[in-house]
Amino acid sequence: QVQLVESGGGSVQAGGSLTLSCAAHEFAFSSGCMAWFRQAPGKEREGVVSVDTSGSPSYADSVKGRFTISRDNAKNTLYLQMNSLKPEDTAMYYCAAAGAIFWCSVTDPPQYEYNYWGQGTQVTVSS
Repeated sequence: QVQLVESGGGSVQAGGSLTLSCAAHEFAFSSGCMAWFRQAPGKEREGVVSVDTSGSPSYADSVKGRFTISRDNAKNTLYLQMNSLKPEDTAMYYCAAAGAIFWCSVTDPPQYEYNYWGQGTQVTVSS
């Protein structure tokens, strides 16, 4: 049974850094795309970054140059390094996986194509 378990959220001041982790159980990186999404209070969930099975990332414009996605194949864990955090980055962050979808961008495929989701981890950035 596929399980995605996020960790690493917390509260930081603007300009700070956090690293989120997503441990993927029973889902190999070669099985499909993975992505980080976020949802702020009162807003729609949005894509932050995706990575396809070849390891190619696709970032939302709002996080380019500040966030970096990476994978540890040995640990089957996905990471999101977040630097220069801003108050507008405050949100619940979700890890997601799309089985049998091998190429993706941050906006394609649509969110409903991601069939596995983690429980989320909260990131709060204060000014």
